[in-house]
Amino acid sequence: MLRRLLAILLPLTFLLVAALVVPLGTAMAQRETQEVYVDRLSDAGRFASLSHTALRTGRTDALRAELERYQELYGIRVLVADPSGDVVAASQSGGTIAGLLDAPDARQAMTKARAGVRPEPPPVLWPWKDDPLVVAEPIGRDSELVGVVLLVSPADGLHSAILAGWAWLALLSLVPLAGLAAATWPLSRWALRPVHRLDGATAAIAHGDLSVRVDAAGGPPELRRLTGSFNAMVDAVESSSQRQRAFVSDASHQLRNPLTSLRMAVENLAPFLSGPEARSAHEDAVEETRAMHRTLNSLLAATRLESFGAAEPADLDSVLATRVPRWQALSTEYGITLRTRVPEGVRLLAPPGGLGSVLDEVMSNAMRLSGGTRVELRAEPDERVELHLADNGMGLSDEERESALRRFWRAPKHQNLEGTGLGLAICADLVRSAGGELRLEPGLPRPEGGGHGLDVVLALPAAPASSP
Repeated sequence: MLRRLLAILLPLTFLLVAALVVPLGTAMAQRETQEVYVDRLSDAGRFASLSHTALRTGRTDALRAELERYQELYGIRVLVADPSGDVVAASQSGGTIAGLLDAPDARQAMTKARAGVRPEPPPVLWPWKDDPLVVAEPIGRDSELVGVVLLVSPADGLHSAILAGWAWLALLSLVPLAGLAAATWPLSRWALRPVHRLDGATAAIAHGDLSVRVDAAGGPPELRRLTGSFNAMVDAVESSSQRQRAFVSDASHQLRNPLTSLRMAVENLAPFLSGPEARSAHEDAVEETRAMHRTLNSLLAATRLESFGAAEPADLDSVLATRVPRWQALSTEYGITLRTRVPEGVRLLAPPGGLGSVLDEVMSNAMRLSGGTRVELRAEPDERVELHLADNGMGLSDEERESALRRFWRAPKHQNLEGTGLGLAICADLVRSAGGELRLEPGLPRPEGGGHGLDVVLALPAAPASSP
Protein backbone atom coordinates (compact mmCIF):
# COMPACT_ATOMS: atom_id res chain seq x y z
CA MET A 1 0.00 0.00 0.00
CA LEU A 2 2.91 2.34 0.77
CA ARG A 3 4.33 1.83 -2.71
CA ARG A 4 0.96 2.52 -4.31
CA LEU A 5 0.53 5.71 -2.26
CA LEU A 6 4.03 6.88 -3.21
CA ALA A 7 3.28 6.08 -6.85
CA ILE A 8 0.39 8.54 -6.58
CA LEU A 9 1.99 11.24 -4.42
CA LEU A 10 5.34 11.51 -6.20
CA PRO A 11 3.84 12.21 -9.66
CA LEU A 12 1.50 14.72 -8.02
CA THR A 13 4.51 16.35 -6.37
CA PHE A 14 6.28 16.51 -9.73
CA LEU A 15 3.19 18.03 -11.36
CA LEU A 16 2.94 20.61 -8.58
CA VAL A 17 6.55 21.69 -9.08
CA ALA A 18 6.08 21.62 -12.86
CA ALA A 19 2.99 23.84 -12.51
CA LEU A 20 5.24 26.44 -10.89
CA VAL A 21 8.33 25.96 -13.05
CA VAL A 22 6.68 25.95 -16.50
CA PRO A 23 5.12 29.44 -16.16
CA LEU A 24 8.40 30.73 -14.74
CA GLY A 25 10.29 29.21 -17.68
CA THR A 26 7.86 30.76 -20.14
CA ALA A 27 8.15 34.17 -18.49
CA MET A 28 11.93 33.85 -18.54
CA ALA A 29 11.93 33.07 -22.28
CA GLN A 30 9.60 36.02 -22.94
CA ARG A 31 11.84 38.34 -20.92
CA GLU A 32 14.98 37.22 -22.77
CA THR A 33 13.20 37.66 -26.12
CA GLN A 34 12.00 41.14 -25.22
CA GLU A 35 15.47 42.21 -24.06
CA VAL A 36 17.06 41.06 -27.32
CA TYR A 37 14.24 42.65 -29.35
CA VAL A 38 14.65 45.99 -27.59
CA ASP A 39 18.39 45.88 -28.20
CA ARG A 40 17.90 45.08 -31.90
CA LEU A 41 15.19 47.74 -32.17
CA SER A 42 17.64 50.29 -30.76
CA ASP A 43 20.20 49.29 -33.40
CA ALA A 44 17.55 49.52 -36.11
CA GLY A 45 16.59 52.99 -34.87
CA ARG A 46 20.21 54.14 -35.04
CA PHE A 47 20.52 52.84 -38.62
CA ALA A 48 17.23 54.52 -39.50
CA SER A 49 18.66 57.84 -38.30
CA LEU A 50 21.86 57.34 -40.33
CA SER A 51 19.87 56.21 -43.37
CA HIS A 52 17.58 59.22 -43.25
CA THR A 53 20.50 61.58 -43.87
CA ALA A 54 22.12 59.29 -46.43
CA LEU A 55 18.95 58.90 -48.47
CA ARG A 56 18.30 62.64 -48.52
CA THR A 57 21.85 63.48 -49.59
CA GLY A 58 22.32 60.40 -51.81
CA ARG A 59 25.62 59.56 -50.07
CA THR A 60 25.28 55.89 -49.08
CA ASP A 61 28.94 54.79 -49.02
CA ALA A 62 29.40 55.64 -45.35
CA LEU A 63 26.07 53.93 -44.52
CA ARG A 64 27.10 50.78 -46.39
CA ALA A 65 30.45 50.70 -44.59
CA GLU A 66 28.65 51.04 -41.22
CA LEU A 67 26.31 48.18 -42.05
CA GLU A 68 29.22 45.93 -43.06
CA ARG A 69 31.14 46.65 -39.85
CA TYR A 70 27.97 45.89 -37.85
CA GLN A 71 27.62 42.48 -39.47
CA GLU A 72 31.31 41.74 -38.95
CA LEU A 73 31.00 42.50 -35.24
CA TYR A 74 27.63 40.95 -34.44
CA GLY A 75 26.82 38.62 -37.37
CA ILE A 76 23.52 40.44 -37.95
CA ARG A 77 22.46 41.20 -41.51
CA VAL A 78 20.93 44.60 -42.29
CA LEU A 79 19.59 46.28 -45.43
CA VAL A 80 18.10 49.68 -46.21
CA ALA A 81 15.41 50.01 -48.87
CA ASP A 82 13.60 53.00 -50.37
CA PRO A 83 9.79 53.38 -50.23
CA SER A 84 9.42 51.36 -53.44
CA GLY A 85 11.28 48.39 -51.91
CA ASP A 86 14.50 48.73 -53.87
CA VAL A 87 17.62 48.00 -51.79
CA VAL A 88 19.75 51.10 -51.28
CA ALA A 89 22.43 49.70 -48.97
CA ALA A 90 23.07 46.35 -47.30
CA SER A 91 25.60 44.69 -45.04
CA GLN A 92 26.20 42.18 -47.86
CA SER A 93 25.57 42.21 -51.55
CA GLY A 94 24.50 39.86 -54.29
CA GLY A 95 22.47 36.78 -53.54
CA THR A 96 22.71 37.34 -49.82
CA ILE A 97 20.22 40.17 -50.09
CA ALA A 98 17.64 37.86 -51.64
CA GLY A 99 18.36 35.33 -48.91
CA LEU A 100 17.85 37.97 -46.28
CA LEU A 101 14.45 38.84 -47.71
CA ASP A 102 13.52 35.16 -47.78
CA ALA A 103 13.79 34.93 -44.00
CA PRO A 104 10.46 34.11 -42.28
CA ASP A 105 8.29 37.18 -41.75
CA ALA A 106 10.91 39.43 -43.45
CA ARG A 107 8.76 40.47 -46.44
CA GLN A 108 5.69 40.93 -44.26
CA ALA A 109 7.70 43.14 -41.87
CA MET A 110 9.03 45.14 -44.85
CA THR A 111 5.50 45.67 -46.16
CA LYS A 112 4.26 46.99 -42.81
CA ALA A 113 7.31 49.22 -42.35
CA ARG A 114 6.88 50.73 -45.86
CA ALA A 115 3.35 51.60 -44.76
CA GLY A 116 4.80 53.46 -41.81
CA VAL A 117 3.81 50.78 -39.23
CA ARG A 118 6.35 49.13 -36.94
CA PRO A 119 5.66 45.34 -36.80
CA GLU A 120 4.58 43.79 -33.48
CA PRO A 121 7.44 42.31 -31.45
CA PRO A 122 7.52 38.48 -31.31
CA PRO A 123 6.11 37.04 -28.01
CA VAL A 124 8.92 34.50 -27.59
CA LEU A 125 11.49 32.73 -29.77
CA TRP A 126 11.50 29.11 -28.56
CA PRO A 127 14.85 27.29 -28.57
CA TRP A 128 13.48 24.40 -30.65
CA LYS A 129 12.71 26.77 -33.57
CA ASP A 130 15.33 28.11 -36.03
CA ASP A 131 13.48 31.34 -36.95
CA PRO A 132 15.67 34.48 -36.76
CA LEU A 133 14.60 37.68 -35.05
CA VAL A 134 13.29 40.13 -37.68
CA VAL A 135 13.12 43.87 -36.92
CA ALA A 136 11.79 46.40 -39.46
CA GLU A 137 12.04 50.13 -38.73
CA PRO A 138 10.48 52.85 -40.92
CA ILE A 139 12.80 55.73 -41.92
CA GLY A 140 10.83 58.89 -41.34
CA ARG A 141 7.17 59.08 -40.40
CA ASP A 142 3.85 59.23 -42.27
CA SER A 143 4.16 61.39 -45.39
CA GLU A 144 7.89 61.87 -44.77
CA LEU A 145 8.64 58.10 -45.04
CA VAL A 146 11.86 57.83 -47.07
CA GLY A 147 12.75 54.15 -46.57
CA VAL A 148 12.90 51.06 -44.37
CA VAL A 149 15.64 49.43 -42.28
CA LEU A 150 15.38 45.61 -42.12
CA LEU A 151 17.46 43.82 -39.52
CA VAL A 152 17.59 39.98 -39.44
CA SER A 153 19.35 38.70 -36.32
CA PRO A 154 20.26 35.02 -35.70
CA ALA A 155 18.60 33.67 -32.54
CA ASP A 156 21.43 31.34 -31.47
CA GLY A 157 22.57 33.58 -28.64
CA LEU A 158 18.99 34.12 -27.52
CA HIS A 159 18.33 30.38 -27.53
CA SER A 160 21.47 29.72 -25.52
CA ALA A 161 20.45 32.33 -22.95
CA ILE A 162 16.97 30.83 -22.66
CA LEU A 163 18.33 27.27 -22.29
CA ALA A 164 20.84 28.43 -19.67
CA GLY A 165 18.07 30.11 -17.70
CA TRP A 166 15.94 27.02 -17.93
CA ALA A 167 18.85 24.88 -16.74
CA TRP A 168 19.30 27.05 -13.64
CA LEU A 169 15.55 27.01 -13.06
CA ALA A 170 15.51 23.20 -13.33
CA LEU A 171 18.35 22.93 -10.84
CA LEU A 172 16.61 25.26 -8.43
CA SER A 173 13.34 23.34 -8.82
CA LEU A 174 15.11 20.18 -7.69
CA VAL A 175 15.39 21.67 -4.21
CA PRO A 176 11.62 21.85 -3.47
CA LEU A 177 11.06 18.66 -5.46
CA ALA A 178 13.62 16.78 -3.39
CA GLY A 179 12.19 18.28 -0.21
CA LEU A 180 8.64 17.27 -1.10
CA ALA A 181 9.76 13.80 -2.18
CA ALA A 182 11.74 13.37 1.05
CA ALA A 183 8.75 14.47 3.10
CA THR A 184 6.38 12.18 1.19
CA TRP A 185 8.03 8.97 2.44
CA PRO A 186 7.78 9.59 6.22
CA LEU A 187 4.41 11.28 5.81
CA SER A 188 3.05 8.27 3.93
CA ARG A 189 4.44 5.86 6.55
CA TRP A 190 2.93 7.96 9.31
CA ALA A 191 -0.47 8.07 7.62
CA LEU A 192 -0.50 4.36 6.71
CA ARG A 193 0.90 2.96 9.97
CA PRO A 194 -2.59 2.61 11.53
CA VAL A 195 -3.84 1.03 8.29
CA HIS A 196 -1.07 -1.59 8.44
CA ARG A 197 -1.93 -2.33 12.06
CA LEU A 198 -5.62 -2.65 11.18
CA ASP A 199 -4.76 -4.95 8.29
CA GLY A 200 -2.72 -7.23 10.55
CA ALA A 201 -5.44 -7.25 13.18
CA THR A 202 -8.20 -8.13 10.71
CA ALA A 203 -6.04 -10.96 9.32
CA ALA A 204 -5.60 -12.35 12.85
CA ILE A 205 -9.33 -12.04 13.56
CA ALA A 206 -10.12 -13.79 10.27
CA HIS A 207 -8.08 -16.74 11.56
CA GLY A 208 -10.12 -16.84 14.76
CA ASP A 209 -8.01 -14.78 17.18
CA LEU A 210 -10.48 -12.37 18.78
CA SER A 211 -8.00 -11.31 21.47
CA VAL A 212 -6.05 -9.04 19.11
CA ARG A 213 -6.35 -5.28 19.51
CA VAL A 214 -4.87 -2.36 17.55
CA ASP A 215 -2.68 0.33 19.10
CA ALA A 216 -4.50 3.62 18.57
CA ALA A 217 -1.33 5.76 18.87
CA GLY A 218 0.05 7.58 15.84
CA GLY A 219 -1.43 8.45 12.48
CA PRO A 220 -4.07 11.00 11.45
CA PRO A 221 -6.93 11.71 13.89
CA GLU A 222 -9.48 10.08 11.56
CA LEU A 223 -7.55 6.82 11.54
CA ARG A 224 -7.06 6.96 15.30
CA ARG A 225 -10.82 7.24 15.70
CA LEU A 226 -11.27 4.36 13.26
CA THR A 227 -8.82 2.28 15.32
CA GLY A 228 -10.79 3.00 18.49
CA SER A 229 -14.04 2.03 16.77
CA PHE A 230 -12.41 -1.15 15.46
CA ASN A 231 -11.26 -2.15 18.94
CA ALA A 232 -14.72 -1.47 20.34
CA MET A 233 -16.26 -3.61 17.61
CA VAL A 234 -13.89 -6.51 18.32
CA ASP A 235 -14.66 -6.20 22.04
CA ALA A 236 -18.36 -6.49 21.27
CA VAL A 237 -17.87 -9.46 18.94
CA GLU A 238 -15.61 -11.29 21.41
CA SER A 239 -18.00 -10.64 24.28
CA SER A 240 -20.96 -11.85 22.22
CA SER A 241 -19.08 -14.98 21.11
CA GLN A 242 -18.04 -15.76 24.68
CA ARG A 243 -21.60 -15.30 25.93
CA GLN A 244 -22.92 -17.62 23.23
CA ARG A 245 -20.39 -20.33 24.02
CA ALA A 246 -20.97 -19.91 27.73
CA PHE A 247 -24.72 -20.19 27.22
CA VAL A 248 -24.44 -23.39 25.19
CA SER A 249 -21.97 -24.88 27.66
CA ASP A 250 -23.98 -23.90 30.73
CA ALA A 251 -27.25 -25.05 29.19
CA SER A 252 -25.73 -28.38 28.21
CA HIS A 253 -24.26 -28.91 31.69
CA GLN A 254 -27.48 -27.88 33.40
CA LEU A 255 -29.56 -30.19 31.21
CA ARG A 256 -27.25 -33.18 31.55
CA ASN A 257 -28.14 -34.07 35.16
CA PRO A 258 -31.93 -33.79 34.75
CA LEU A 259 -31.69 -35.71 31.48
CA THR A 260 -29.63 -38.46 33.16
CA SER A 261 -32.20 -38.70 35.95
CA LEU A 262 -35.01 -38.82 33.40
CA ARG A 263 -33.25 -41.54 31.44
CA MET A 264 -32.74 -43.66 34.58
CA ALA A 265 -36.35 -43.15 35.59
CA VAL A 266 -37.59 -44.21 32.16
CA GLU A 267 -35.34 -47.28 32.14
CA ASN A 268 -36.51 -48.25 35.62
CA LEU A 269 -40.08 -48.41 34.36
CA ALA A 270 -39.35 -51.56 32.35
CA PRO A 271 -40.33 -54.10 35.09
CA PHE A 272 -43.70 -52.40 35.53
CA LEU A 273 -44.75 -52.55 31.87
CA SER A 274 -46.83 -55.30 30.33
CA GLY A 275 -47.89 -55.82 26.77
CA PRO A 276 -45.94 -55.35 23.52
CA GLU A 277 -47.27 -51.86 22.88
CA ALA A 278 -46.13 -50.57 26.27
CA ARG A 279 -42.69 -52.16 25.89
CA SER A 280 -42.34 -50.72 22.39
CA ALA A 281 -43.26 -47.24 23.64
CA HIS A 282 -40.79 -47.71 26.51
CA GLU A 283 -37.98 -48.59 24.10
CA ASP A 284 -38.75 -45.52 22.01
CA ALA A 285 -38.63 -43.32 25.09
CA VAL A 286 -35.28 -44.77 26.17
CA GLU A 287 -33.85 -44.24 22.67
CA GLU A 288 -35.06 -40.63 22.66
CA THR A 289 -33.35 -39.92 25.98
CA ARG A 290 -30.14 -41.44 24.64
CA ALA A 291 -30.38 -39.28 21.47
CA MET A 292 -30.88 -36.18 23.63
CA HIS A 293 -27.85 -37.17 25.69
CA ARG A 294 -25.75 -37.54 22.52
CA THR A 295 -26.94 -34.14 21.30
CA LEU A 296 -25.84 -32.51 24.55
CA ASN A 297 -22.44 -34.17 24.28
CA SER A 298 -22.12 -32.90 20.70
CA LEU A 299 -23.02 -29.36 21.75
CA LEU A 300 -20.38 -29.47 24.49
CA ALA A 301 -17.80 -30.80 22.02
CA ALA A 302 -18.69 -28.06 19.53
CA THR A 303 -18.30 -25.42 22.24
CA ARG A 304 -14.86 -26.73 23.16
CA LEU A 305 -13.71 -26.86 19.52
CA GLU A 306 -14.98 -23.36 18.72
CA SER A 307 -13.11 -21.98 21.74
CA PHE A 308 -9.75 -22.75 20.13
CA GLY A 309 -7.78 -19.85 18.59
CA ALA A 310 -6.06 -19.56 15.27
CA ALA A 311 -4.97 -22.32 12.94
CA GLU A 312 -1.39 -23.59 13.22
CA PRO A 313 1.01 -25.49 10.93
CA ALA A 314 1.04 -29.24 11.49
CA ASP A 315 2.97 -32.29 10.20
CA LEU A 316 0.55 -34.72 8.61
CA ASP A 317 2.91 -37.63 9.43
CA SER A 318 2.73 -36.83 13.16
CA VAL A 319 -1.06 -36.52 13.09
CA LEU A 320 -1.55 -39.84 11.30
CA ALA A 321 0.98 -41.67 13.49
CA THR A 322 -1.31 -41.22 16.51
CA ARG A 323 -4.57 -41.79 14.63
CA VAL A 324 -4.09 -44.63 12.14
CA PRO A 325 -3.75 -47.43 14.75
CA ARG A 326 -7.01 -46.32 16.34
CA TRP A 327 -8.72 -46.20 12.94
CA GLN A 328 -7.42 -49.67 12.09
CA ALA A 329 -8.99 -51.03 15.26
CA LEU A 330 -12.27 -49.26 14.46
CA SER A 331 -12.26 -50.59 10.89
CA THR A 332 -11.74 -54.13 12.16
CA GLU A 333 -14.74 -53.69 14.46
CA TYR A 334 -16.94 -52.64 11.53
CA GLY A 335 -15.44 -55.14 9.08
CA ILE A 336 -14.05 -52.44 6.80
CA THR A 337 -10.69 -52.39 5.00
CA LEU A 338 -8.75 -49.17 5.67
CA ARG A 339 -6.02 -48.02 3.28
CA THR A 340 -3.86 -44.89 3.51
CA ARG A 341 -1.86 -43.34 0.67
CA VAL A 342 -0.14 -40.27 2.10
CA PRO A 343 3.33 -39.05 1.00
CA GLU A 344 5.85 -38.22 3.69
CA GLY A 345 6.78 -34.72 4.78
CA VAL A 346 3.43 -33.04 4.10
CA ARG A 347 2.82 -29.92 6.17
CA LEU A 348 -0.41 -27.99 6.22
CA LEU A 349 -2.33 -25.39 8.18
CA ALA A 350 -4.38 -27.34 10.70
CA PRO A 351 -7.85 -26.12 11.76
CA PRO A 352 -8.42 -24.76 15.28
CA GLY A 353 -8.65 -27.68 17.69
CA GLY A 354 -6.30 -29.79 15.61
CA LEU A 355 -6.47 -31.72 12.37
CA GLY A 356 -6.72 -34.99 14.28
CA SER A 357 -10.12 -34.10 15.76
CA VAL A 358 -11.52 -33.30 12.30
CA LEU A 359 -10.12 -36.50 10.78
CA ASP A 360 -11.48 -38.54 13.72
CA GLU A 361 -14.98 -37.22 13.10
CA VAL A 362 -14.86 -37.80 9.33
CA MET A 363 -13.37 -41.30 9.76
CA SER A 364 -15.99 -42.18 12.39
CA ASN A 365 -18.78 -41.15 9.99
CA ALA A 366 -17.24 -43.28 7.21
CA MET A 367 -17.07 -46.32 9.47
CA ARG A 368 -20.50 -45.95 11.07
CA LEU A 369 -22.65 -44.51 8.32
CA SER A 370 -21.21 -45.48 4.93
CA GLY A 371 -22.32 -49.12 4.93
CA GLY A 372 -19.33 -49.91 2.69
CA THR A 373 -16.46 -52.37 2.82
CA ARG A 374 -13.49 -50.11 2.06
CA VAL A 375 -12.27 -46.68 3.21
CA GLU A 376 -9.30 -44.94 1.63
CA LEU A 377 -7.36 -41.91 2.88
CA ARG A 378 -5.04 -40.19 0.42
CA ALA A 379 -3.28 -36.83 0.24
CA GLU A 380 -2.56 -34.64 -2.79
CA PRO A 381 -0.06 -31.94 -1.76
CA ASP A 382 0.24 -28.73 -3.78
CA GLU A 383 -0.30 -25.06 -2.89
CA ARG A 384 -3.33 -26.48 -1.08
CA VAL A 385 -3.16 -29.93 0.47
CA GLU A 386 -6.23 -31.99 -0.36
CA LEU A 387 -7.04 -34.89 1.96
CA HIS A 388 -9.53 -37.33 0.42
CA LEU A 389 -11.33 -39.73 2.75
CA ALA A 390 -13.39 -41.87 0.37
CA ASP A 391 -15.56 -44.93 0.94
CA ASN A 392 -17.47 -47.35 -1.30
CA GLY A 393 -20.69 -47.28 0.70
CA MET A 394 -24.17 -45.98 0.05
CA GLY A 395 -23.00 -42.44 -0.61
CA LEU A 396 -25.23 -39.38 -0.91
CA SER A 397 -27.17 -37.92 -3.79
CA ASP A 398 -26.35 -34.52 -5.23
CA GLU A 399 -29.14 -32.88 -3.22
CA GLU A 400 -28.06 -34.63 -0.03
CA ARG A 401 -24.43 -33.56 -0.46
CA GLU A 402 -25.57 -29.93 -0.71
CA SER A 403 -27.50 -30.25 2.58
CA ALA A 404 -25.08 -32.47 4.51
CA LEU A 405 -22.98 -29.58 5.84
CA ARG A 406 -25.91 -27.93 7.62
CA ARG A 407 -26.12 -28.44 11.35
CA PHE A 408 -28.49 -31.13 12.64
CA TRP A 409 -29.10 -32.40 9.08
CA ARG A 410 -29.21 -36.18 8.69
CA ALA A 411 -29.93 -38.29 5.64
CA PRO A 412 -33.23 -40.21 5.76
CA LYS A 413 -31.35 -43.55 5.62
CA HIS A 414 -29.36 -42.56 8.73
CA GLN A 415 -32.26 -41.50 10.94
CA ASN A 416 -32.15 -44.70 13.01
CA LEU A 417 -28.37 -44.69 13.40
CA GLU A 418 -26.42 -43.09 16.23
CA GLY A 419 -25.50 -39.45 15.56
CA THR A 420 -26.71 -35.86 15.85
CA GLY A 421 -25.92 -34.30 12.48
CA LEU A 422 -23.52 -31.78 14.06
CA GLY A 423 -20.09 -33.31 13.52
CA LEU A 424 -19.62 -32.72 9.78
CA ALA A 425 -21.03 -29.19 9.96
CA ILE A 426 -18.66 -28.29 12.81
CA CYS A 427 -15.71 -29.77 10.89
CA ALA A 428 -16.61 -27.67 7.84
CA ASP A 429 -16.65 -24.51 9.99
CA LEU A 430 -13.28 -25.34 11.52
CA VAL A 431 -11.71 -26.04 8.11
CA ARG A 432 -13.04 -22.73 6.77
CA SER A 433 -11.58 -20.88 9.77
CA ALA A 434 -8.15 -22.22 8.74
CA GLY A 435 -8.57 -20.79 5.23
CA GLY A 436 -9.57 -24.15 3.74
CA GLU A 437 -12.65 -25.85 2.39
CA LEU A 438 -14.54 -29.03 3.18
CA ARG A 439 -16.55 -30.40 0.29
CA LEU A 440 -18.37 -33.62 -0.50
CA GLU A 441 -17.80 -35.49 -3.76
CA PRO A 442 -18.61 -38.94 -5.18
CA GLY A 443 -16.31 -41.55 -3.61
CA LEU A 444 -15.13 -45.04 -4.54
CA PRO A 445 -17.23 -47.27 -6.82
CA ARG A 446 -19.62 -49.55 -4.97
CA PRO A 447 -18.72 -53.26 -4.97
CA GLU A 448 -22.00 -54.25 -6.57
CA GLY A 449 -21.91 -51.34 -9.04
CA GLY A 450 -24.64 -48.76 -9.52
CA GLY A 451 -22.94 -45.68 -8.12
CA HIS A 452 -20.26 -44.40 -5.80
CA GLY A 453 -19.75 -43.89 -2.12
CA LEU A 454 -18.83 -40.58 -0.48
CA ASP A 455 -15.54 -38.67 -0.69
CA VAL A 456 -14.99 -36.06 2.05
CA VAL A 457 -12.35 -33.62 0.76
CA LEU A 458 -10.42 -31.44 3.20
CA ALA A 459 -8.59 -28.73 1.22
CA LEU A 460 -6.20 -26.87 3.54
CA PRO A 461 -3.43 -24.35 2.82
CA ALA A 462 0.05 -25.84 2.64
CA ALA A 463 2.48 -24.75 5.37
CA PRO A 464 6.20 -24.09 4.85
CA ALA A 465 8.61 -26.84 5.77
CA SER A 466 9.80 -26.75 9.38
CA SER A 467 13.32 -25.49 9.91
CA PRO A 468 15.81 -28.15 11.06
